[in-house]
Amino acid sequence: MTETIPAPSGIGTVLLDIGADTGALILHAPAELNGVEIEISPDGVRNAARTHSRVRERRVGSAVGHAAVYPAVPAGSYTIWRDAASPAATVTITGGSVTSSRWPT
Repeated sequence: MTETIPAPSGIGTVLLDIGADTGALILHAPAELNGVEIEISPDGVRNAARTHSRVRERRVGSAVGHAAVYPAVPAGSYTIWRDAASPAATVTITGGSVTSSRWPT
């Protein structure tokens, strides 16, 4: 089975579900990661379930960028995974807000 990369997202196509104990993460990534799924998991929790999101081209006005969006993440510290075994970074999600982070080079 061949998997295709979704078309770029347009304005208003991502709904964030944030509240008192839930935030969102926007992980900005380089264009070469377009189509790659990036996983996150609670930091320091052995064998924790992982959540993934696909890096997609995002267009806002005339600006073009690439990002993975995690629309509803319980507040706390998370590991961003480079691959199945290698952590890339950590990020802290705060309830009621959107956290923005960049893929480490």
